[in-house]
Amino acid sequence: MTYCVAIKLNAGLVFLSDSRTNAGLDQISTFRKMIVYEKPKDRFMVLLSAGNLSISQSVREILQTEQLKDTPKSKPITIWNASSMFDAARVLGAAIRRVHDRDAASLKHAGVDFNVSMVLGGQIKGEGMRLFQVYSAGNFIEATTETPYFQVGESKYGKPVLDRVITPQTSLDEAAKCALVSMDSTLKSNLSVGLPLDLVVYEEGKFKTDKIVCIDENNPYYKMVHNTWGQRLREVFDSIEEPMWNGGKTDVPLVVPSSRSKPLKKITSEKEKLI
Repeated sequence: MTYCVAIKLNAGLVFLSDSRTNAGLDQISTFRKMIVYEKPKDRFMVLLSAGNLSISQSVREILQTEQLKDTPKSKPITIWNASSMFDAARVLGAAIRRVHDRDAASLKHAGVDFNVSMVLGGQIKGEGMRLFQVYSAGNFIEATTETPYFQVGESKYGKPVLDRVITPQTSLDEAAKCALVSMDSTLKSNLSVGLPLDLVVYEEGKFKTDKIVCIDENNPYYKMVHNTWGQRLREVFDSIEEPMWNGGKTDVPLVVPSSRSKPLKKITSEKEKLI
């Protein structure tokens, strides 16, 4: 499995992915789930992938040469000449459908679902930054102000911190920190996600970045995030009052009268009926 997260902010974009792939308890491998497409002064794009590794690798390979034509006489559209991120997402969708047409029947015959999820984000000269999540059918949705991030793979463990922290106004450094906390929470709860991690931070309007890092278990910043997050969570938990069952001096009693519902009834004999 895998976990990838991409965040769209007013200031730029943040991308983070793990690199673990497993096909059983004793078959664990490392494959990168992120690829960067950069053409300085013209375009910058990042692709994240989750799902069946053979499918995602095929899509990434085909994407390099995939072309779209809106009409027979129109100029072919590729990720390298697309005039908008929307068109680049269309090219990615077409690449996924091409792999589906080629491999889906054989995979189904072998009992394997056609399963791939991808996130494509970036900026092309002439428009603002955009972020898309692309599904197995090649269709896609775009990130909005209300939903400024996308996750693919094992998303549930890392989602709560993103929901509490990320807004379009969040700074790039704060978003990168939040993404790493989100990943650390996932690593703690799911063995199918693992190090090393790939982190890319892109600043709006630059069309290139040098903020690319591979993070392993020896990375000092990640070790600090891991240790501090766990320690502070425990401190916050310990600061919450414990429930008081038999009265006592507290401003937050647990057992209080309720006009809406009654406590669960206990059955105390074999003859007693449930109500």
